[in-house]
Amino acid sequence: MDANELKYWVSFNRVPRVGRARFNLLENYFGTLERAWHAGGTDLKAAGLDSRTVQLVVGRRDTIDPDAELDRLREAGVKALTWYDDEYPPRLKEIYDRPPVLYVRGEIFPEDERSVAIVGTRRPTAYGREAGHRLTYDIARSGVTIVSGLARGIDAIAHRAALEAGQRTIAVLGSGPDVIYPREHVRLAEEVATHGAVVSEYPLGVRPDAQNFPRRNRIMSGMTLGTVVIEAGDGSGALITAKHALEQDREVFAVPGNIFSPSSRGVNRLIRGSGAKLVVDHEDVLEELNLSAVGQQIEMAAIFPEDENEAQILPYVTYDPIHIDEIIRSSGLAISTVSGALAMMELRNLVIQVGGMNYIRLKEASAEYRVM
Repeated sequence: MDANELKYWVSFNRVPRVGRARFNLLENYFGTLERAWHAGGTDLKAAGLDSRTVQLVVGRRDTIDPDAELDRLREAGVKALTWYDDEYPPRLKEIYDRPPVLYVRGEIFPEDERSVAIVGTRRPTAYGREAGHRLTYDIARSGVTIVSGLARGIDAIAHRAALEAGQRTIAVLGSGPDVIYPREHVRLAEEVATHGAVVSEYPLGVRPDAQNFPRRNRIMSGMTLGTVVIEAGDGSGALITAKHALEQDREVFAVPGNIFSPSSRGVNRLIRGSGAKLVVDHEDVLEELNLSAVGQQIEMAAIFPEDENEAQILPYVTYDPIHIDEIIRSSGLAISTVSGALAMMELRNLVIQVGGMNYIRLKEASAEYRVM
């Protein structure tokens, strides 16, 4: 969408009570949101807006500068996507209550369509932490993007496991894209934005609010192939995400928990009564979503060093982070040779930089190599 029309989408998105249905009414009646923004109250009513919403639109227009809205987004390093944009998650476009505008820090790639939401309690047991980390790590290593909500507990475990696996992860917020909650996850959010994206339907500056989180859950389930629930008590927000997933005709998976633990009551009931598929390892998820072949292809793709320099460097890059300076010292190669080889290997998903010029291996490489 061109910037001139986009500025009116983000401006209307700041007006309370103007969501998917009213965006549709305005666009259908006026043709563009630019015309709608400058319309009088009588025309806004003719478009189908109720009197209260018309008053809000007319009143807010005096306090919102569409050009300044785009400037603020640029300064914050945030992109605004509408449902007409190619980068807007395709599956999210399919849900009934899709957000008209999605704010993004980082990048959303086409391969993120292969994604799974991982959700659960904010207070996991030792079992929940272990199950969350191991399951997420293995799913991510299979080339699946991990989506979660950046909350304490299972959400944070899922994001960190995906990052440790050197794979992509997306965090969906219940606040503006520049307002990280909880505050102790500011650094985690930066890592997620660097290796994936932080997204929100809420404009810049919107504070976290209890009513925002159940709504953001529909985005996590809506943009993914399926939702995995790991430890959830009765009334857990993770169960709301599972409910959204079922309504959106997405798959729901549940990791069985201790029958005596309050943290597992909700997730066990999902298995018993809601048709959630029981999960004991990552293959249960991959097979159900027809992603096993994708994981195998990723494991087989680009596993050969392309030249002698790469073959000399690879033995020093393992699944534990190693700094480029250490690779240079160990390999005995020149700085330019090592940095160039690492750049090429990163393009082929053989290694990845995890921050501070530290690298890890993404997949095993053959001891043999072929020279281009």
